[in-house]
Amino acid sequence: MSAVGARELPGVRMWKRRLVQLLTYVGLAVIAIVMLYPFWSMGIASFRSLEQYQAGHGFSLASWKQLFHTLPVGHQLLSSAIVTVGAIAVILVVSTTAGYALGVLRYRFSTAVFLLIVSAMMVPMQSMILPVYVNLSRIGFINHYYGAILVYAALGAPFSTFLMTTYFRRMPEDVVEASLIDGLGYGKIFLRMMLPLALPAIFTVTVLQFIQIWDDLLVGLLFLQTPELRPITVGLATIPSQHLLDVPVLMAGSLMSALPAIVVYLVFQRYLITGLTMGMSK
Repeated sequence: MSAVGARELPGVRMWKRRLVQLLTYVGLAVIAIVMLYPFWSMGIASFRSLEQYQAGHGFSLASWKQLFHTLPVGHQLLSSAIVTVGAIAVILVVSTTAGYALGVLRYRFSTAVFLLIVSAMMVPMQSMILPVYVNLSRIGFINHYYGAILVYAALGAPFSTFLMTTYFRRMPEDVVEASLIDGLGYGKIFLRMMLPLALPAIFTVTVLQFIQIWDDLLVGLLFLQTPELRPITVGLATIPSQHLLDVPVLMAGSLMSALPAIVVYLVFQRYLITGLTMGMSK
């Protein structure tokens, strides 16, 4: 009996592995359905008029036509793109240079400065947004792109600097030492060596900040108040006040607003995963 049991043991293990794989795939399928169903529901609702949506059948482009009639969609998408790209550019300049200084140069009190930057991540945005609004209004930065760009850059820089510092600290020190021996200064080492090696982390910061800034509502609502300057998320927030309970129009706008962030994530997801994992291991 023991010999028979020993011969059956590998088969039992194989079936256990297959069962675990099957349960894993079933669980992932359930999660995928739960995550994708809202987008499916949004897409179906957006291609119906209000009457068709209430009746539960039929399709038309009336909601999309009403969306472009109600909002300056082109201007608001352009505003979202300008603010997002501008803020990400500032964040990348600040976070890469600061991360290089804190992670590679290691000057005196660098640890204290790094902890101070990390502590800035703990401050809720809602607690500082009112003083920031008052200060920027005094210098005329309200209702201008650069005001919103500076606010987003200030909010995103601490986390991005933390991520870049962690990434730079994980890089081999031999790279810097060999470059110094070859006669390169710290500036050229940063531009020629560190930035190309840090591309996964840069892509990670870009994707995370793009999703955060593109989907934000509060900053755009406060600092960009002209309809042509409003981001698309702020424009969508005004639809219920103009068309009461017009769900299909709202779903069409929400789908259009969500697509850029989804596309950016899908395109750069490989770099995102690489940047996060390489920052955790050496």
